[in-house]
Amino acid sequence: MSEDDIDTIRKRFAREAMALMERKGEEVNRAKLAAELGIARARIDLAFPEETDLLEAVTAEWFAPKLAVMDEVMATELPPRRKMYEFFVRRYALMRDNFKSDPATFNLYIEMGERYFEYAQSYIDLADHYLCELIAQAQAEGHFEGLEINTALSLINQSVLCYIQPYLIAMIDTRLSEEKLAHIVDALFDGMSAADRGARGKRGLRAA
Repeated sequence: MSEDDIDTIRKRFAREAMALMERKGEEVNRAKLAAELGIARARIDLAFPEETDLLEAVTAEWFAPKLAVMDEVMATELPPRRKMYEFFVRRYALMRDNFKSDPATFNLYIEMGERYFEYAQSYIDLADHYLCELIAQAQAEGHFEGLEINTALSLINQSVLCYIQPYLIAMIDTRLSEEKLAHIVDALFDGMSAADRGARGKRGLRAA
């Protein structure tokens, strides 16, 4: 069996595991997956030699739609402001719809993400890499003046955190909207720079 064949089987079993999790409302391991599918454990072990391999495959399948959205946005010729908004809003819309359609399963994935964060790290790093490209494009047009790319990256991620963190989407769902996110992106493009505009002040607080 070729590596491509095994990869296809991995993806199929990972999707089966996710469907089982949605039905059962609990995490699935290799033994449970084999039993529920009614197949020999050896077939599962061929695709996932270690228990962690199944977790990695499930993580990959969960992130796949989000990666597809990011790739689609990055391939466009939109101006930087519009491109950055789409970069965030399309992922937010996906996760919001996932949450609304099945809150219990969504929260199960959040709990798994907290326990197995290391498997999600590469996808988060890729999103940051794409965002750095967007920041560079924006700076080429005069935005985010004077900021190092990594500083701009940190500031932007902190500003839109509640639209890209699943647990925050679940926590404050009704307070989030595409319109509010657009205002945030506009504010970043219109005002974020390295200039000191007086927010920190020079002295401590004093009575009026």
